[in-house]
Amino acid sequence: MQTTDLLVIGSGISGLSYAIKVAQNFPDAKITIVTKADEEESNTKYAQGGVAVVTDFENDSFEKHIEDTLRAGDGLCKRETVEIVVKEGPQRFKEIVNWGAQFDKDDLGTYDLGREGGHTENRVVHHKDITGYEIERALLAVVENTPNISLFSHHYVIDLITEHHLPGVEFNSENIHCFGAYVLNLTSGKVKKFTSKITMMATGGCGHVYKNTTNPVIATGDGIGLAYRAKASISNMQFIQFHPTALYSNRSGQLFLISEAVRGFGAKLRTKDGKSFMHKYDEREELASRDIVARAIDNEMKLSGDDFVCLDCRHLDREKFMEHFPNIYEKCREEGLDMFRDLIPVVPASHYLCGGIDVDLHGQTSIHNLFAVGECSNTGLHGANRLASNSLLEAMVFGHRAALKSVELLKENNFDENKIKLVPEWDDEGLKVTQEMVLLNYLKKQLQIMMSDLVSIVRTNERLELAKEKEEEIHKSIKEIYKMNLLSPQLSELRNLVSVARLIIHQSIAQKENRGAFYNKDLDF
Repeated sequence: MQTTDLLVIGSGISGLSYAIKVAQNFPDAKITIVTKADEEESNTKYAQGGVAVVTDFENDSFEKHIEDTLRAGDGLCKRETVEIVVKEGPQRFKEIVNWGAQFDKDDLGTYDLGREGGHTENRVVHHKDITGYEIERALLAVVENTPNISLFSHHYVIDLITEHHLPGVEFNSENIHCFGAYVLNLTSGKVKKFTSKITMMATGGCGHVYKNTTNPVIATGDGIGLAYRAKASISNMQFIQFHPTALYSNRSGQLFLISEAVRGFGAKLRTKDGKSFMHKYDEREELASRDIVARAIDNEMKLSGDDFVCLDCRHLDREKFMEHFPNIYEKCREEGLDMFRDLIPVVPASHYLCGGIDVDLHGQTSIHNLFAVGECSNTGLHGANRLASNSLLEAMVFGHRAALKSVELLKENNFDENKIKLVPEWDDEGLKVTQEMVLLNYLKKQLQIMMSDLVSIVRTNERLELAKEKEEEIHKSIKEIYKMNLLSPQLSELRNLVSVARLIIHQSIAQKENRGAFYNKDLDF
């Protein structure tokens, strides 16, 4: 059994910055971080572009950043959230720098600011094309030197603990508390209870509900699946952002992301036979928001029957390009492509979830003592579509706000200690950690193909109704496997992915107008 003041699930920028902040503001707190893979494996690590933050107050302003965010969100952003994130962003960015994260500067020593789709000014700070990796490195170094933070890698959360698990305690769905989580140690194969006063969900996205995604393999919607089963409020799941330019591959799974900053640098989109097309869809052309560019590419692929379109970098300044995007260039070379001689095949891929677990302005969910920060949460910042590079900024700002609120709650100390003591050990009577993956892999592929074919960039009423039926069939199969007392991280991930698929499908059916990243052909009249 592990008993802790704070249990943090996830080790990306959201979870790490939150843990550091609590540790600094309340040194007596015992903080435990659990993560299902290696400590550095997270969505943060793969964020290439950077952090959208106002640092140049001569050419840029909070008002411009706010308006760009609201425009990208297509009328569904919460303005108060947007103003908080944009205005508190510079201070949070300074803290990340003070913690050791390094960002590119020009010859004069000022930040080398990039520009991405939807931005009206250059405001994206970056570390070459591996910004997320650099932030993750810096935060982990701080965590390792913070004595009251413990980090458990290869620990997979099976379920959140609520009144539902407590013997003799009545479960009231209107008044739920979280008391920690049941966690599978992937090394020992044992499930242990981690009880906590406060639990923080920082589990990232759900990209692997689709066949093609830019997300790492860990992005299986775990936090949302866990929160859904615990009866938390979850919304805006219909707004899935597809990144327009992932490097095309015949293999399903994680595709290599070619950052939007490459188009901001001047790269052009072309059909397979070399014709430009973005002028037909938006006056901003390649710098239009992601939803517009992704739909344009999807439409061109449907018109031509091709499996991809192309990104043209051949006209760009080689020396400056290599300075900004060395890793992207090298990855293309590994695939036998020279960005200065060849057109680069690209396709849209599932990239970012704009909705998630509903939270207030301090990251608190509808379940008492359960917080959520980062991509698994729905703060209202992104609305119907995320403005590029706003996600790392949101994680910093809400990680900070959630930490301050958590410290406040820890000082008040009004937690129900008796209920925490009632939490039983995981019932592992007859439990078998399954090694048989063939059925799970088959069901996962079926789910991903169904979501990619029926609930992707362009949806229809008929496709959504069919998807609803197919999801129900897969859900029943997984339920039967779970009843057999089998357990594995793969089975738990699949349970979470099916919950995510259900939420996306049902909330897509309920959506009656096209906004931002959501597009249903039958509503276009």
